[in-house]
Amino acid sequence: MQPPPSWGGPVLDIHHHLRRDIDTDIGHMEGSGVTHAVLLTRAPADEQARQRMEKYPKKFIRFSSADAAKPEAADILRASLKGGSRGMGELKSHVAVDGPEMRRLYDIASEMGVPVLIHFGEVEQYPGEGTFNTGLRRMAALLKQYPKTTFIGHADFFWGNISAEVPMDTPYPKGPVKRGGITDKLLADFPNLYGDLSANSGRNALARDPEFTAGFLARHQNKLMFGSDCSCSDGRGTGQASKQPLIAGKCVARETLAALKSLAKPEVFRKLTWENGRKMFQMTA
Repeated sequence: MQPPPSWGGPVLDIHHHLRRDIDTDIGHMEGSGVTHAVLLTRAPADEQARQRMEKYPKKFIRFSSADAAKPEAADILRASLKGGSRGMGELKSHVAVDGPEMRRLYDIASEMGVPVLIHFGEVEQYPGEGTFNTGLRRMAALLKQYPKTTFIGHADFFWGNISAEVPMDTPYPKGPVKRGGITDKLLADFPNLYGDLSANSGRNALARDPEFTAGFLARHQNKLMFGSDCSCSDGRGTGQASKQPLIAGKCVARETLAALKSLAKPEVFRKLTWENGRKMFQMTA
């Protein structure tokens, strides 16, 4: 069995989907060398997340999510936030990111001082899947309109747009990055936008163009945060469902952390894997 890696300090995973039980959550974290996590929970499972936080009060905080397309979403999320949730996410709905369904959630996030983690998917990964939170190319106007709302971008279209050229026939573009991508510009121009480096989308973005990536990580070192969004069961790749080459049979957390370690200076790596999230979520080691 692979020994747990050491990453030289605490590691916060900002994209840990709730697993079937507490032991499985802890097993994945320990197997990948993660010490703390943001539990992303559908609102009906809030109580399960609370139980984990009660048992490990320094390891976990929780976010709650609901389908923004449903009229009751705002009330559900407001209640979750009042009950101790520290943010909204992952928000993944078949709506426009700047449509009325999402705007009512941004209003609540601004009012209650919590971040929103958004899945941007504008290229179908399989027929009939649909698209999610469309309108990344209109985000500049939205970020201006909601200066008190903290947005965290995630998923394939967000990370595909590190390049100025984005093919619309694949969610995971390959090859060199053309400078001037929308995501790069938005991160530079708006203090209320951050990036979640999780999933194959984040791992793919890191792998495309190492020279560009090293500069991108350094340039946005105060705006990016490590996350896993991993489906393996043990932090070693067992049961990984994805067939994407970079992560097939592997733990996304391990793979992403290793990539960040190789591409970022030690002080930048520490910001990406701990300091930026610690500050945003007020966590302690």
